[in-house]
Amino acid sequence: MRGLYSSKTKIRHEIFTEIARMAYEDGDCRQMEQLPYKIVPGEVASYRESIFLERAVVGERLRVALGLSLRKISEHSLISEGVENSLVEEKYYEPPLINIIKFACHACPENRVIVTEGCQGCLEHPCKEVCPKGAISMVNGKSHVDPEKCIKCGRCVEACPYNAIIHQERPCAKACGMNAIHSDEHGRAEIDQEKCVSCGMCLVSCPFSAIVDKGQIFQTILAMKTGTPVYAIVAPAVAGQFGPDMKPEKIRPAFQALGFEDVIEVAVGADLCTIEEAKDFMKEVPEELPFMATSCCPAWSMMAKKLFPEQAKCISMALTPMVLTARLIKQQNPDCKIVFVGPCAAKKLEASRKTIRSYVDFVLTFEELQGMFDAKGVDFKELPDGEPLMQASADGRGFASSGGVASAVVNAIRRMEPNREVKVVSAEGLANCKKMLQLAKAGKYNGYLLEGMACPGGCIAGAGTIQPIKKTAASLEQMKKQAPFEESMDTVYDAMLPILEKL
Repeated sequence: MRGLYSSKTKIRHEIFTEIARMAYEDGDCRQMEQLPYKIVPGEVASYRESIFLERAVVGERLRVALGLSLRKISEHSLISEGVENSLVEEKYYEPPLINIIKFACHACPENRVIVTEGCQGCLEHPCKEVCPKGAISMVNGKSHVDPEKCIKCGRCVEACPYNAIIHQERPCAKACGMNAIHSDEHGRAEIDQEKCVSCGMCLVSCPFSAIVDKGQIFQTILAMKTGTPVYAIVAPAVAGQFGPDMKPEKIRPAFQALGFEDVIEVAVGADLCTIEEAKDFMKEVPEELPFMATSCCPAWSMMAKKLFPEQAKCISMALTPMVLTARLIKQQNPDCKIVFVGPCAAKKLEASRKTIRSYVDFVLTFEELQGMFDAKGVDFKELPDGEPLMQASADGRGFASSGGVASAVVNAIRRMEPNREVKVVSAEGLANCKKMLQLAKAGKYNGYLLEGMACPGGCIAGAGTIQPIKKTAASLEQMKKQAPFEESMDTVYDAMLPILEKL
């Protein structure tokens, strides 16, 4: 759960910090064998049934944080097995990006309706009366659900005056809008990688920290240590992520303290993306396309292309803000490295595509970046003030929240074609995005601009965020107010040149 500092969060942060510390110090990955004992000290388990299981899980998490694949449970190997394959700057993810540590999975029930001890065995028993399948009977004065007859419609849950009946679902499967999670032969969760779009919602929803994604912390730091200029491009969802001490004037010095050459806000690319999508919409809808859908969320875009191939042509062909920003920098510095820092697990997959690799070299989440700050002992309060990020518009920064992309595009269209009416529909969460596309396929949204966001709330609710979603939303609004421009059209032509000249 985003914003909740729990034992799960603590262990994740310690793993990211130790991987970063190892890279900053001597880069000797042999010490990985000792790290589970450092992260989980002592002789008594704190979180699981045994200290050995806790350390085994930590060992697997260390591997994926380094970009390695999970080991086979049935075969013996060292934690550092195959690590030499990750000790290169150009290390990209071996599929799958997101996977499950099977021995950490709790084998949660997939989907069931159960009667709790709160049942009072009431005279009315409305639960029994409303059940369309006759699945509920009274046994020993209490309601009883026959799992063979139950269709999980939830009517009994709603009807019970004592809230004594609950509908229980596996958290990771419930969070997956692609229905990509099922049970293996042992009842443990398993991801259908053909369906998965790497949104990461299962990762943040698993209370047992059994779901992991691969990282590039180590490779990013290796690149910095070579002397190659490494630029960070930071997503607008950064607003408030690192607490109140990370003020706008501290962002640049904080990144430079980690070894980055400089930091540029991805909202610059968002402004460019806005103009490109606005022009495409005006040109193609409805003459060439029945509707146009935004392209900046890779998980949403991938879902649309997987499930609605006939409508794939309606997804905007505009490059994402991440790619546009990286391309701007590499046009001026072709030999530099680019690290996207943001909230998104799916961006890791997007950056690994062959067509994108030449622009974006590494992807880090905010959570992973926090591990780097901790490893270097960066104290935001002690840093000198630097030049704040003042390169993009409020609309560009607004890409981070649901509805923001469509709003920016509409504003641009109104500037270029004031008399044109633009109808908009947006959806957040892949399940809702799927429903939106089903209606679009049926012709309900002809002439519309569609915005899809895989994460409920938008990028500010991404799998790699740190702060509570509502708190981040408030911080984002404040950051939008601080922007030097209101709309994307105010920046693209006049502001791009001086930005490029500074790089």
